[in-house]
Amino acid sequence: MADVVIIGPAYPLRGGLATYNERLAQAFQEQGDTVEIITFSLQYPALLFPGQTQYATEAPPPGLNIKVLINSINPFSWYQTGRYLKKRKPDFIIFRFWLPFMGPAFGTIARLAAQNKHTRIIALTDNVIPHEKRIGDAPLTNYFLKACHGFITMSQAVLQDLGRLQPHKPKTYHPHPLYDNFGQPEPKTVAQQALKLDPAFHYILFFGFIRAYKGLDLLLQAFADDRLLPLPVKLIIAGEFYESPQPYEDLIKKLNLEGRIIRAMDFIPNSQVVHYFCAADLVVQPYKHATQSGVSQIAYHFNKPMLVTDVGGLAELIPEGKAGYVTPAQPQAIANALIDFFTQLREATFVANMPELKKRFSWKSMVAAMKNLVQTLR
Repeated sequence: MADVVIIGPAYPLRGGLATYNERLAQAFQEQGDTVEIITFSLQYPALLFPGQTQYATEAPPPGLNIKVLINSINPFSWYQTGRYLKKRKPDFIIFRFWLPFMGPAFGTIARLAAQNKHTRIIALTDNVIPHEKRIGDAPLTNYFLKACHGFITMSQAVLQDLGRLQPHKPKTYHPHPLYDNFGQPEPKTVAQQALKLDPAFHYILFFGFIRAYKGLDLLLQAFADDRLLPLPVKLIIAGEFYESPQPYEDLIKKLNLEGRIIRAMDFIPNSQVVHYFCAADLVVQPYKHATQSGVSQIAYHFNKPMLVTDVGGLAELIPEGKAGYVTPAQPQAIANALIDFFTQLREATFVANMPELKKRFSWKSMVAAMKNLVQTLR
């Protein structure tokens, strides 16, 4: 059995990264491993955080050992954490890396921990080239990557990026596991009642925080297609804005969509996620660029067909014509798929394919992939 440390967001922080890291810790524990999560006392300075709050309002996940140690802008906390891990000597540390800003803290902690000559350092890399590029990204990222012994990615696109940035270090790919920690699926009628939705309509779901690269503007333009007007279909936008909402509100007004939009433009707590996915007929991810997405893995868990664009690693997860649609990131192509879904009554066919398709997205196999990677580093 292994002694594992996961470093990244976790309770009392909220969001998809925290949810993933907590579920990964549970998966290791289910295999009999000892797991500790080390998270942040300060993840982002308020000036750099675009949302309403970084902190959870719900109860902590049960049965997990979570230590709050790292201040992302305080080097003293990096040295303190690194020295703690050097002395503790876990078998391996998994750094959840998603943003160059974390490079200095993570790179320093990793170098100090590895001085014990026992602990292996692996990085679970969401991105190594960020969606929204800034000056200084490359040196910050490289400082961290050079401190790692190996890498695991959840998309082939990131694996290729790592192949260019760190060509000689071991690296492997495993798809994002299912998000199965939001409860069991519930009947569509129950979910719609919980959200006070009119059952006479069908619903499309756009879910997650809203930034330019997520392509909500493309979906709004597609949803304005005249061919959709006669259909009893509404669009649910469920997620917190990480940028100004005004351009989207202007677009809704310009396209005369007001009566066809359901807004839930706040952070959706974990306890409410089940209602939004189960109320919907189709989950749409109209991203302009991407690596992988946890939204797809929530949709799979709830057996919801998807429409994704052919960017990054999204198409790796969604077989065209089986789990849903893969389209170009263009309003016309998205609209064509929406019309096909609702006029040709595709939902039942796609849902029937889900149980077989999602078998490859297990947490047990993700844990095995990480352990196999570590074995190559000994």
